[in-house]
Amino acid sequence: MLTRLLRALTLFAAAVFLLVLTWPQAFGLHTTWVVAHLVSFRTIAVIGAIVGLVLFGLLRFMRPLRRILGMAMVLLALFAVANVGILASRGFTANTAQVSTGPAGTETDADTVTVLSWNTLGDVPGARAIAELAVAQNADVVTLPETTETAGIHIAELMREAGQPMWVHTLAFDLISKARSTTLLISPDLGDYAVTNAAGSSPPDNTNVLPTVVAKPVDGSGPTIVAVHAVAPIQYEMSNWRSDLDWLATQCQGDNVILAGDFNSTLDHMAGRANDGVNSVLGNCADAALSAGAAAVGTWPTSIPALLGSPIDHVMATGNWQVSALQVIESLDGAGSDHRPIVATLTPAR
Repeated sequence: MLTRLLRALTLFAAAVFLLVLTWPQAFGLHTTWVVAHLVSFRTIAVIGAIVGLVLFGLLRFMRPLRRILGMAMVLLALFAVANVGILASRGFTANTAQVSTGPAGTETDADTVTVLSWNTLGDVPGARAIAELAVAQNADVVTLPETTETAGIHIAELMREAGQPMWVHTLAFDLISKARSTTLLISPDLGDYAVTNAAGSSPPDNTNVLPTVVAKPVDGSGPTIVAVHAVAPIQYEMSNWRSDLDWLATQCQGDNVILAGDFNSTLDHMAGRANDGVNSVLGNCADAALSAGAAAVGTWPTSIPALLGSPIDHVMATGNWQVSALQVIESLDGAGSDHRPIVATLTPAR
């Protein structure tokens, strides 16, 4: 009797644990330490479940354990299927994903805004590599977490030489760590922009630990552009991380906003921070990768394949924009940064 009770309790605990890992939002645990990390790597969790299934299958010859192992295998199979379903709904497209924006001929080049984001790990790839990427992608907006003003100016100079001049806006909390700088480049074709938030280290002016740049058009015509860098959800920064996500959601309360950068968060972590708008994920903003069917492609770390990684870098925009193309760039995994660049082309919604 005691053995049966212990077996039942073990299976129940395992079922609850797997359910929490599958959809922690249902329990309000998606932004808690450990769970936040585990849910960031759903593909690896699926692989772990498959390994568990194989192992338990090999051990089923042990007669006393046959029943409990059989039930455990059922739980692991359900866990794997559920997570594959979630990943499939978000999309595995690793390269370019096209999204319909209306009848052919309704858009012009002047309508589009191409947004490139790359956390450079403190200028590591070098200004030339960053500039060459931005020029190749014909970027109108470049958000560069962990990039200093000096590097930003050098990138802009190289882009100007290539025929694509950019204005440079940088906020730095200090000059000791390059991670405490965020640089935003904006094409003059979008008009004049001014940074409207301060370099202080606490809301409502900024994210808590790492700087975010908020730039608004001087004449009021055009999108507000936010170069994002939220702190990572490490043990001693959980409160700041949650606060950063809340603050970023408030930056997307308008009707013409583009956010891009290192959110240090997946779509799971943003649950509960969307307004009621269609497809909104954070405030009024929708996620470009989700719209393009590529939201399961990992942008971090570059040391593992993209389909195994965590999608924590994002381009987001309000409903007046549609995604016409999106790319998670894997060809620069050896450039030195631990993040992959992400590029989204946005067109006005029709």
